[in-house]
Amino acid sequence: MPSLPDMMTPDSEALAKAAGKGAGVPLEAGTPEHDLFNGLTRLGDNTLILGHRISEWCGHAPVLEEDIALANVALDLIGQTQLWLGLAGEVEGRGRSADDLAFLRDAWHFSNLLLVERPNRDFGHTLMRQFLFDAWHRPMLKALEDSTDARIAEIAAKAGKEVAYHLERSADLVIRLGDGTEESHARMQDALERLWPWAGEAFVGDDIDRRLSETGLMPAPESLRPAWDATLSEVLNEATLKAPDTSFAQTGGTQGRHTEHLGHILTTMQWLQRAYPGARW
Repeated sequence: MPSLPDMMTPDSEALAKAAGKGAGVPLEAGTPEHDLFNGLTRLGDNTLILGHRISEWCGHAPVLEEDIALANVALDLIGQTQLWLGLAGEVEGRGRSADDLAFLRDAWHFSNLLLVERPNRDFGHTLMRQFLFDAWHRPMLKALEDSTDARIAEIAAKAGKEVAYHLERSADLVIRLGDGTEESHARMQDALERLWPWAGEAFVGDDIDRRLSETGLMPAPESLRPAWDATLSEVLNEATLKAPDTSFAQTGGTQGRHTEHLGHILTTMQWLQRAYPGARW
């Protein structure tokens, strides 16, 4: 059987093309195209990085049913990534595909929430991170269904059906484990306290968010907070878990300032394309 390099066909033209797609002159800041591109990559980067994180459980989940369920959630998120980053590439107009944006950008060009790059730690921690994200993701997509851009509204409507299930599932498991045994309760409470400082970033907007909101393309981040709070209040109360009494939020992810964890994710996720740029099977 041929080795991996022998099975691929990178050439000098492909190398140059791949290198150009990973860098280049960015869109002019403040323009509608720049704002929309950034808004779309924020959505796509969230689903890409979280999807990759969840996929790390494949073959390692505590029971077979959860192994399959987590893999399916990851596949849903990666599918949504294809749509968001694909549209971002069209808006940018530089010929970059969803794959180019996923595999040929460096960490400081990613704009995902810091929450989604947090390590899995244990099963309870993974479920709590998923729930905190789903509780934001569902109202975000619901709001995007009313976007003034029909392409965004269409993607949001499709993704919203998947995410409605994601939220139902993660909320149910948080309740079952939070109000379960002494051990499961302690683990879920610990996960909530550890992840809480990373969750609030989703509701902190910047000038790009403001302009996107003013044009009706995307909702203002702070407008999603009431729905998130209501979901958390209902689920955590039933799970007998207590949210930390602090509003502190770690920020920076949407502006490209990340923790060291994102670099480790990208090292794994981008390895093949980085090692063999432009390679084809």
